[in-house]
Amino acid sequence: MEALDQAAAPGTPVGRRLFLGLLGVGALGVVFGAKVQDVLERALGPLISKDGTGLSALLPIGRFRIYTVTGDLPHKAKPDYKLSVHGLVDTPFQLTYAELRALPPTHLDKDFQCVTGWRVPDVQWKGVLVSDLLDRAGVKSEATALRFTSFDGTYTESLTVAQARRPDVIVAYQLEGDDISDAHGGPVRLYVAPMYGYKSIKWLDGIELTKEVRPGYWEDLGYDVDGWIGRSNDRDDKPV
Repeated sequence: MEALDQAAAPGTPVGRRLFLGLLGVGALGVVFGAKVQDVLERALGPLISKDGTGLSALLPIGRFRIYTVTGDLPHKAKPDYKLSVHGLVDTPFQLTYAELRALPPTHLDKDFQCVTGWRVPDVQWKGVLVSDLLDRAGVKSEATALRFTSFDGTYTESLTVAQARRPDVIVAYQLEGDDISDAHGGPVRLYVAPMYGYKSIKWLDGIELTKEVRPGYWEDLGYDVDGWIGRSNDRDDKPV
């Protein structure tokens, strides 16, 4: 679901014929609804990989644009999924998908904002507060930051402990009333409401508590480590 905030990264452009075709099938998702859209998303993964589009794969599906930094759509079945919370904590632990879903949920109705100004308004999210996971693990006094990893093997992100404890930062497993699909970063992804979309890492599988902030994938390519909405676009809300 990462939108145009990630379009500037290097990579091979999507072929014109393929891109125009994908525009058409993306429109079908709008016309015929979520079920058709899910089928399209599953079908498009191999096309992204085979076309070799890599970092420039920006595919419109419904209200969103599907994006991957590796050139394909990673998949992990829900029964095989585990989220690890480790590092500078008192009690490291892992959660299965079912165990994560059994925790007290948080609902958010917030925008998804691209750093270039592209926005998806009023997106419905459901998941677990990152602060609840930190409380369960017990954060050691020397920990000041979190490092998030993706099972795509490439994508990483970071937040400070204070940022991660905000009430609008969640480990999300539902998007607009449906389980999060592979294309949108499922079965589980991060959602950081007050920051640009690149901070909301997809295909989340690890949360590590660290002594200091370790810049993530996009920060290594020049993006702000603190991706507050408003830093690059004055019309957007500043962080509270």
